[in-house]
Amino acid sequence: MIDSFVNYLQFEKKASEHTVLAYSKDLEQFSDFVKQSFDLDEIEMARHAEIRAWIIDLVDEGKSSLTVNRKLATLRSFYKFLLRSKMIAKDPTYKLKSLKNPKKLPEFVQELTIESVLEESNFDIDFKGQRDRMVIEFLYLTGVRLSELIGLKWSDINMMESQVKVLGKRKKERIIPITQSLKQNIVSYQKVFEETFPNESQSPYFIVSNQGKQSYPMMIYRIVRHYLDIFAQTSKRSPHVLRHTFATHLLNKGADLNAVKDLLGHANLAATQVYTHNSLEKLKAVFDQAHPKA
Repeated sequence: MIDSFVNYLQFEKKASEHTVLAYSKDLEQFSDFVKQSFDLDEIEMARHAEIRAWIIDLVDEGKSSLTVNRKLATLRSFYKFLLRSKMIAKDPTYKLKSLKNPKKLPEFVQELTIESVLEESNFDIDFKGQRDRMVIEFLYLTGVRLSELIGLKWSDINMMESQVKVLGKRKKERIIPITQSLKQNIVSYQKVFEETFPNESQSPYFIVSNQGKQSYPMMIYRIVRHYLDIFAQTSKRSPHVLRHTFATHLLNKGADLNAVKDLLGHANLAATQVYTHNSLEKLKAVFDQAHPKA
């Protein structure tokens, strides 16, 4: 039944390769556990007690609450699938509760710092330098995910409408506006791009390697880390930090939470609300500084 569930994720839910792989590994681990501990050959036969025993075993192994909850989410999805398919009569995960996760605020780069990265970094005038600048600027000014930037094509950028079309999670498209300054830099980057790569070998992708091939995660990570290392004080210096920075700066400037949710491509508001904590800290600071009775 694991194979049937995987096919369901791939072809009906349109889940990403990363999600499918993670769910498959979780189910295989659970299958090994119930076979060794309870002599169960089929995980469809597992009950509440066996699942709870696995959760306890994971905690005893030192797995974080985030990891345990993700694996529990996998089991919930799997058994709901079996229930809908009438393969089981009762969901054994029904009464299981998720572990409490420690609250962790997303790291972001301060406004003055990101300005320094963009204005004071020594971006060369050749293709590599202008490409690197575009990576940093595009991630910060649009808030796109790493995978979305890698998959972005020139045809997705509408200069006339000042917007870009992004293909997000579960193949969902969204439109993100782009600023005038970003448009100007895209034009400059495109000129260098076309000079570097002749038409006959030109890639359709917006961000490419020095050889003109589609970019890849480690390449983008290296670019972001290299430039953030110079100015940023955050412990994390990843492409996702620039996405956090985009959201935090918008909310700090008074942007509507629902609008930020749509720009980020979040499925629900809860995923976006984590950024309001950083905004509230700024509001408290302003209050303490400005209110006469503070």
